Amino acid sequence: MGSFRFEATGIEGIPEVMAGDDIAAFILEASHQGNISSASRDILVLAHKVISKSEGRIVRLSAVTPSPFARNIAQQTGKDPRVVEIILGESRRIVRMARGILVVETHHGFVCANGGVDSSNVGPGVVALLPKDPDASAEKIRRELQERVGAQLAVIISDSFGRPWREGTTDVAIGGAGLGPLIDYRGQKDNYGYEMKASLIAVADELAGAGELVLGKTRQVPVALIRGFCLVGTEGRGGQLIRPPESDIFR
Repeated sequence: MGSFRFEATGIEGIPEVMAGDDIAAFILEASHQGNISSASRDILVLAHKVISKSEGRIVRLSAVTPSPFARNIAQQTGKDPRVVEIILGESRRIVRMARGILVVETHHGFVCANGGVDSSNVGPGVVALLPKDPDASAEKIRRELQERVGAQLAVIISDSFGRPWREGTTDVAIGGAGLGPLIDYRGQKDNYGYEMKASLIAVADELAGAGELVLGKTRQVPVALIRGFCLVGTEGRGGQLIRPPESDIFR
């Protein structure tokens, strides 16, 4: 169970990331410059774009030739047909098209707008894709950081998702390492003796949302440090947050 108090701090000073850059080194240098030391049980929340950029998951629109199918969808949604072609390449299936919105299921299993393809904070004429394997990316960063600082850490890779029935987006965990993404209270009894049957808490999503509050969309702070939460060291991965089709009543 987590402690009743934790703090989130944005790590400023991380430079623009390019393909092949050492993200762990950037985080450690920025932390040093900001007098932020790493301690065991710290959690690092990374905006997915720094991972995508370092892994070369950036596509120039000028290099994309849209298919007739992509052009047809572009006409229906008002989107750039080149962007639609990229979205289709990142998708298993189209879930819904309406009011200019294209919701798809990605090859990871995420159901989200535009397959995670995003043009913000990457520059003109290019788009960023989600990391191919966010859990593997999180584990790589965690291993590199732990080897250099000698502390037990957890890493969450986050992205902004919209939500049915509610306005606004919130950051969620699309990848993780060193932290169980779920807290399961099912089978436990509350203070009145009632046995809880549906209390499965998406703690990694909640931590991603907490991290986003100190990152923001325009401050160019892509990494947050969360300290004081007590589940670091439990095993898990972000993929556990994807609901299996057999238990998803909306499919």
